[in-house]
Amino acid sequence: MENNERDEVEKLKSMFLSAWHNVQYSWILKSKTYFSRNSPVLLLGKCYHFKAEEPSVESVAGSCSDKASESELIIGSVVEFRRDFASRIWLTYREQFPQIQGSSFTSDCGWGCTLRTGQMLLAQGLVLHLLGRDWTWSDALKMDGLDTESWTASAARKLVSSLESSFQGPKPPESHAPAPGRAEEASTGLNCVHHRKIVSWFADCPAAQIGVHRLIELGHASGKSAGDWYGPAVVAHILRKAVKEATDPELQGITVYVAQDCTVYRADVIDSLQKPAQGPETETRVDRKAVIILIPVRLGGEKTNPEYFDFVKGILSLEYCIGIIGGKPKQAYYFVGFQDDSLIYMDPHYCQSFVDVSMNGFPLESFHCPSPKKMSFTKMDPSCTIGFYSRSVQDFEKISEEISKLRLSCEEAGTPHSLQDDRAASFNRGSCSLRGRLGLQRSFAVAG
Repeated sequence: MENNERDEVEKLKSMFLSAWHNVQYSWILKSKTYFSRNSPVLLLGKCYHFKAEEPSVESVAGSCSDKASESELIIGSVVEFRRDFASRIWLTYREQFPQIQGSSFTSDCGWGCTLRTGQMLLAQGLVLHLLGRDWTWSDALKMDGLDTESWTASAARKLVSSLESSFQGPKPPESHAPAPGRAEEASTGLNCVHHRKIVSWFADCPAAQIGVHRLIELGHASGKSAGDWYGPAVVAHILRKAVKEATDPELQGITVYVAQDCTVYRADVIDSLQKPAQGPETETRVDRKAVIILIPVRLGGEKTNPEYFDFVKGILSLEYCIGIIGGKPKQAYYFVGFQDDSLIYMDPHYCQSFVDVSMNGFPLESFHCPSPKKMSFTKMDPSCTIGFYSRSVQDFEKISEEISKLRLSCEEAGTPHSLQDDRAASFNRGSCSLRGRLGLQRSFAVAG
């Protein structure tokens, strides 16, 4: 009797939290996010310009057609950015899903935001693995027909149009692409299969390979239970275990490596990359295992050291970066890019209804966010986990090289960091550490 009453209290509490978070965060999702036309926008290694190149002397006195082509260039860039962002997989709070074993929770609203950001980062790694960085969802710009249980159609139209209106430009003309050939149709069909499969791996049910139910089960070894708050480092280790123990053949073609004391050991990563993959081959990978590298770091004391802002920008500019599990105090966000002094993020705090992914043609709209959000770097919590995707040893060497360049650029800019680990003389000899003298409590290193 007492247990039943406790369960009812927990259910009522969960329903209240869901309603409260939707009231609290829905207006943020519907609000406009403004971008500057004078600065580039970086999104997971891709750069978008919303301002045409400065005109040459010869083109200053150009005709109206010159101005029209410039406008088309700007609008085209905006559309490409919107398509790219809306194609990233968005995983948020859900309600009314099957009860989590050992608890009365049927929603993760109010406590599962870091788990959700970790899922989003891992999903991006899996998108790179199976679909490639240039893949975009065919319906990314057609978000009107969203599931009415989680969104209304009118709200969706407002969200989709918010980014367009923030640039105050005309809508781009509709393009009429030629009909695809058989090979292109086959490739598109395979991409659709992979897209749905990736989403299904993160479903909110006990059988899902990397769903919340599974992550919570694996979190017990770290002393975590449903309803607890999970930090970025703990989530990194839970994700590693989830992928390692996954039974789907395509998930057996990838492994997750978590840095030890913020140090990536080169030999361990290369050893993982040289192991034969057990899953089927795809166009985007070879017959060796790919590796997702997760690096938990702390970029300051109570607050993020401002001297690390350029470092974070540099990381998000790398083509191999799959984002950052971060946020601001007490709120986790998935950082995917930046413009000027603002981070671009995906917010997991909006509570949506459970989607049964076992149904054929289950709706995908609630797994994609049409509206990016921005946050000042100054609000960034110092605890975060950085993610990279490496398909081969060559990719890993390029990542190491880019980190080395980033280190040198920080040194040239006069950043007051000790970018060299005490255990090695230089990056080329096996280690590159990022250890600040102004509050950084851990190093970020690549060691041989």
